[in-house]
Amino acid sequence: MLYVIALLIALVFIVIGIVRWKIHPFFVLLLAAIVYGFISGMSVDRIIASVNDGFGGIMGKIGLLIFFGVAIGTVLEKSGGAMVIASRMLGLIGEKSVYLAMLLTGYLLSIPVFADSALIMMNPLNKALSHRAKRSFAGTTVALSLGLMATHVMVPPTPGPIAAAGILGVDLGSVIFWGIIVSSLSLIPSYFFAVKVAARVHLPIAMETVTASGHRPKLANALLAIVVPIVLIVLKSIFDYPDLALSDHPLYPFVSFLGAPVIALLIGVGLSLLLPKNLDAKVYAANGWFGEAVKTAAPIILITGAGGIFGSMLQNSGIADLITTNFSDLKIGLFLPFVLAACLKTTQGSSTVALITTAAIVAPILPELGLDPPFLRTMTVLAIGAGSVVVSHANDSFFWVLTQLTGMDVKQGNKTITLGTLVLGVSGMLIVFICSKIMG
Repeated sequence: MLYVIALLIALVFIVIGIVRWKIHPFFVLLLAAIVYGFISGMSVDRIIASVNDGFGGIMGKIGLLIFFGVAIGTVLEKSGGAMVIASRMLGLIGEKSVYLAMLLTGYLLSIPVFADSALIMMNPLNKALSHRAKRSFAGTTVALSLGLMATHVMVPPTPGPIAAAGILGVDLGSVIFWGIIVSSLSLIPSYFFAVKVAARVHLPIAMETVTASGHRPKLANALLAIVVPIVLIVLKSIFDYPDLALSDHPLYPFVSFLGAPVIALLIGVGLSLLLPKNLDAKVYAANGWFGEAVKTAAPIILITGAGGIFGSMLQNSGIADLITTNFSDLKIGLFLPFVLAACLKTTQGSSTVALITTAAIVAPILPELGLDPPFLRTMTVLAIGAGSVVVSHANDSFFWVLTQLTGMDVKQGNKTITLGTLVLGVSGMLIVFICSKIMG
């Protein structure tokens, strides 16, 4: 019982610390982990060891992965490569199918680019196409936003899924493969929500003059920075799959090296350098694009490290034994991480914090939940991702970016993006559950 009380106190402190006291999530998670350790009766030496081992262990696995992923996205955004991809996607689908075009464009862009940034970047184009095609601006905005959120919470190299996979010890290639399947299927109900529900909200379009940028990178170069790392990581996962017995294949050492996530994403960073018009200090200097990527990635890396500390503290406290004794017969499986992530998302607003914190909490108890096999660990990452999108409302920065950009009031935002993220998250969880029953 003491463990449960300690965990509840820690979770309440996390929510109040982030939402009410506005403390940086890194310090909130770190302090919550230490408070949990003391309340649960851990010795001082064990608490210190949990802090050091938890932070160092997770940083060694995913610290560079998060930075490389952010760096690729920053270069794509600043160079105009992301807009080239978006324009090509719109050209392929056609301007008459604006809802579908926005949904799929958002889905693709949010793999390398942060959802907030991609929404800001795409808003002028979304306005223009909605006006030209005479489609509901609210509907197209929600379609774009749900596409962005789907990959933001389920498909690496977005930082949240990378962090959750690292904390749970899941193969990144497996998360990418199944994350694409689950997130893409969850777009189907999201599309109908945008067209049938969100489109009913009347939202006038205030047209702005959009100045076209001079340099437009080649589409092939823009796609290389995204596609090549993903293909290499997934290819390594295929070669490592035990049933295929490819470890003796002549190409295995080559694929094993290039497909290691840290090397694959480093290659992606290198390929992204084909995009800028001039490869100068504006790109690689400390105050250039790479410097901006460091500033963006640093808080995420620290928060992930604090999540690793929290997870290590839980594991070393013995809470898994409590779960085994009292809760193993409940058979709640994947629904526990989903509900926990949804509660954290709804109460404190950040999907990334919800992903990392939930992964840290459930990591020590996966065997007791029946989620220890590799495939079910992958499904756990995706269940957490689905939960971490439920729901976006007034305490979520993405909610305010969307409403301020489009001119929505809070009531309209709740009718559109709040309900839309509920549809996306619940749909994703149902798909995860079905996949776990079929494949598990």
